[in-house]
Amino acid sequence: MKVLLVEDDPNLASVIKRGLSDSGYQVECGVNGPVGLDMALENMYDLIILDIMLPQMSGIEVCKALRKEQIDTPILMLTALGTTEHVVDGLDSGADDYMRKPFTFEELNARLRTLSRRNSQAQLNSNVLQVGDLKLDLDRRIASRASTEITLTATEFRLLEFLMKNKNKVVTRMEILENVWDISFNMGTNVVDVYVNYLRKKVDKQFDKKFIHTMIGIGYVLKDQ
Repeated sequence: MKVLLVEDDPNLASVIKRGLSDSGYQVECGVNGPVGLDMALENMYDLIILDIMLPQMSGIEVCKALRKEQIDTPILMLTALGTTEHVVDGLDSGADDYMRKPFTFEELNARLRTLSRRNSQAQLNSNVLQVGDLKLDLDRRIASRASTEITLTATEFRLLEFLMKNKNKVVTRMEILENVWDISFNMGTNVVDVYVNYLRKKVDKQFDKKFIHTMIGIGYVLKDQ
């Protein structure tokens, strides 16, 4: 599980990173508000831990900016500011949980596990698929990336839906044909490759981060890392 830790105290950041890494998390660190915001916008994380008192841009401002950009990654505020007013400000900014310093790693791990379970359940109950800044609203039949709507044909939509539902899993051309087209579709055609190319142009072409990858001799995978 990939975690972004935004903490300006290098000693504390090192301790937290080491503790979370020992618990099996993959941790990346941001040293101030703007850096943390850029990292959260440019990369995909399962959880974000934000200190409130950050240089140049507070954790509250970072959280608000992320929610404005429709980044709904679970956010845990980790701070020494523990008054009721601070807690309310943190939660109102869009944070999912608030934890006071000092803390124990047992409690921190428990909070992160709870946020992860809650997020997984919310995704199961939602009709919106999301991988990073790529979203697919199954009810409204709308695709978007970085808050910009993408126009897809019905077939492209089904293809993207199948890839997103199988994120990080390599799917063969046969599996794509069976799920996106009729199972009896002519296997001699390169329709899968053609439509994946169409989809790439719409989903990935304008962005540095590419989601759709070719596995030579096997098929394709939509990666969120």
